[in-house]
Amino acid sequence: MTSVHDMPASFSPTSLPCPGESDLVSLRESSVHLASYAVSDANSRGRVFPEAAPQGRSEFQRDRDRIIHSGAFRRLEYKTQVFVNHEGDLFRTRLTHSIEVAQIARSIARRLNLNEDLAEAISLAHDLGHTPFGHAGQDALNECMKAYGGFEHNLQSVRVVDLLEERYATFDGLNLCFETREGMLKHCRREQAAQLGELGERFIKNQRPSLEGQIANLADEIAYNNHDVDDGLRSGLITLEQLETVPLVAEHLQEVRAAYPDLAGRRVVHEMVRRMINTLVTDLIAQSAANIAAQNLQTLDDVRNAPALIAFSPELNAKQRVLKKFLMTHLYRHYRVMRMSAKAQRIIRDLFDVFMTDSRLLPTQFQSAETQTDIERARVVADYIAGMTDRYAIREHKRIFAVEDTV
Repeated sequence: MTSVHDMPASFSPTSLPCPGESDLVSLRESSVHLASYAVSDANSRGRVFPEAAPQGRSEFQRDRDRIIHSGAFRRLEYKTQVFVNHEGDLFRTRLTHSIEVAQIARSIARRLNLNEDLAEAISLAHDLGHTPFGHAGQDALNECMKAYGGFEHNLQSVRVVDLLEERYATFDGLNLCFETREGMLKHCRREQAAQLGELGERFIKNQRPSLEGQIANLADEIAYNNHDVDDGLRSGLITLEQLETVPLVAEHLQEVRAAYPDLAGRRVVHEMVRRMINTLVTDLIAQSAANIAAQNLQTLDDVRNAPALIAFSPELNAKQRVLKKFLMTHLYRHYRVMRMSAKAQRIIRDLFDVFMTDSRLLPTQFQSAETQTDIERARVVADYIAGMTDRYAIREHKRIFAVEDTV
């Protein structure tokens, strides 16, 4: 449902209460505490379609709210993080992962006097364009789209918020602020950047995104590394004994066992993971603060022209790499995960091929017009497949390919 704050400028709800003085004071105070080089309503490049300023909340709180109410955000509940959705109710999904990233990003932004609301909005939106079945699904769809411009989930996330969401009367997409959209776009090839106008300029000019965007990127890394450890242990695919070879894990596991020698089961894992996250966040804040101070930043433009400043210390970054290598070898390439990935990729390839062969099998709103080129038709098919949840993709595959026992 469209909120009052999102009504066109011509809408005048005279019977509705105005924001209280405390709301306006709160907004003013939040901007006063921001560093001069943080993103704010005042230095934002704004929205593609001009809108009246929101009342009682900031521009980036409005972005966050629009993201949360979007259909693409709700579908993240049934999209794979590592384990396919139906493998178990307690494993992370794209939705729970995004919420965890947002919590970490807000904590870091607050300590660095940066825009918490922007860091949160980017974090909640960063996976909106992800395919079903996690990275296996993305790899399969990218292979299918190789002759048609490829597929990359960061670009698809921007496509979702710029075009595919249909909620508002006067524009397609969510009409998010430039800085939110920019932060969502972590990677982009130069040839793709050239087609994105202002949004792609930084890749061509070798500039950096806002510090809030950099925070969301590393908060994502903190969340998935540590929570994949948790889910990997829950699944039984990796063990604590194996993880004792990983320095970052081992030192926190030893700390927990020393403090609580009688503790057992899941509580050991939770205590270990929470300490790991705390160590990483604390290190990131300290190193980033030192990097920022060394650059003597004054403005947002200074941020864009500086090297990447949100970073781990060299020592902890090295430990992170060891953990990532362990997870790649022992979890992501575990034969059971590989079997799930193989099934997922077959489903994606089959659906893409059949829809490209006969667009009449697509739902009406996705069916190709006769004037569409092959590239345009392929992009529509990719939009449809990328928007599926795990279980919807499985059902679609069964509907089209399953052979019934009776005619």
